[in-house]
Amino acid sequence: MTQSQPRSTSQQNTHHSRGTVLLVDDEALVRQSTEKWLQMSGFDVIVCDSARNALQHICPEFTGIVVTDVRMPDMDGLTLMDQLLQQIPELPVVLVTGHGDVDMALNAMRKGAYDFIEKPFNPERLVETLQRACDKRRLMLENLRLQQHLSDSTGIDKRLLGISAPAQHLKQELLTLANLNTNVIIYGETGVGKEVAAQCLHEYSSRSKEKFVPINCGAIPESLIESELFGHEAGAFTGASKRRVGKFEYASGGTLFLDEIESMPLNLQIRLLRALQEGLIERLGGNKPIPVDLRIIAASKSNLKNDDNFRQDLFYRLNVTQLHIPPLRDRQEDIPLLFEHYIHQTAADHGREARPLPEQEVRNLQRYPWPGNIRELKNVAMRYALDLRLSVASILFPDEQPMQASELKTDPSQPLAVQVAAFEAEVIRRSLARHNGNIKAVLEILDLPRRTLNQKMARYGIRREEFTGED
Repeated sequence: MTQSQPRSTSQQNTHHSRGTVLLVDDEALVRQSTEKWLQMSGFDVIVCDSARNALQHICPEFTGIVVTDVRMPDMDGLTLMDQLLQQIPELPVVLVTGHGDVDMALNAMRKGAYDFIEKPFNPERLVETLQRACDKRRLMLENLRLQQHLSDSTGIDKRLLGISAPAQHLKQELLTLANLNTNVIIYGETGVGKEVAAQCLHEYSSRSKEKFVPINCGAIPESLIESELFGHEAGAFTGASKRRVGKFEYASGGTLFLDEIESMPLNLQIRLLRALQEGLIERLGGNKPIPVDLRIIAASKSNLKNDDNFRQDLFYRLNVTQLHIPPLRDRQEDIPLLFEHYIHQTAADHGREARPLPEQEVRNLQRYPWPGNIRELKNVAMRYALDLRLSVASILFPDEQPMQASELKTDPSQPLAVQVAAFEAEVIRRSLARHNGNIKAVLEILDLPRRTLNQKMARYGIRREEFTGED
């Protein structure tokens, strides 16, 4: 059978694709058998019977990889590879070679081939190689997409990464509030990026050419925060050897960001209220009123209106406008984008190649609740990028990781079958305990059919009720 046009099987597959493979071979039997094997392994396959037909299918939008035989009439695989890499320099090309062509294949790898498979090849090894190549290709495309997204982004899109509806709404709100020149209270959970939002409010306001001065009210000892905000004169207290300008005075003309304002002591709240009402401050130990002109942006994790420890008159002075930053769990579309961004950023900072993020790991990212929001995500991405032994699942769901054989104390004198059975029974018991007897969850974690799990539980005398509290 001779094919004059590439034939795509992707339309026929309903599985979640592991990637697209352009298979090039002039031998019909090899094409057909390899195509079927790759389909069964989860790939979308495009089949070509010649190098020239393959070239017709390649364009800059091609997102797959190429696996090609070396020895073909008219145009061989090496020439095909050269022409492919001229069009798409980062395209992974896997060469299939005969035994006598290994030296040639190694030379081709120096010229840009991703890998080579020696005939007769092991189908499992072929799948493993192509999966790695597809992962690399997907990572390259994602990197290009991220770079394009960042390079195309202007203004606030460059500061706040996100394509989800909540992220877009937040950006619009920020731009609207930035031009109002009013005091703002920013609400949001820990780690959502309240300071970044405050910086955006400043940068897109009429005060952008003046200073943005942040201060964390919860991170400064109560004995020092008054001096930190309002400054002091020399000799105002023990250790005050010279005059010091406070944050209010230093930020005049610009924006003062008061993070964790809910932790500000009551006596200082009174001074802050007076400064806002009068536009004047006095340094500690001084008597001279100092005029200040600034915008206050406050941030809090909790609703200040319902806080018994926060003065309501100060609340109303600050609460001219409000901004609510959504938690990361409400921005599902942005999670992979942000994670990939921090992977690439960390890799670049440490001179490393960015690790691929398999599709299963993306699903793990999106099922995690992210209590620490973007700050936590950034830390996880950094760990993932720097430690090749770690997976996303092992970082986020350590309790779900399979039990290691070393954790189970067995008698080494017992037959292997007995030790394996004890290990298997303990794995099932731990999974049931971890999920409170939820059979569906156990089936997913252990990747077992329902019938098999039932048989094993019966064999080991394991009852679901033991883990649910049911009688």
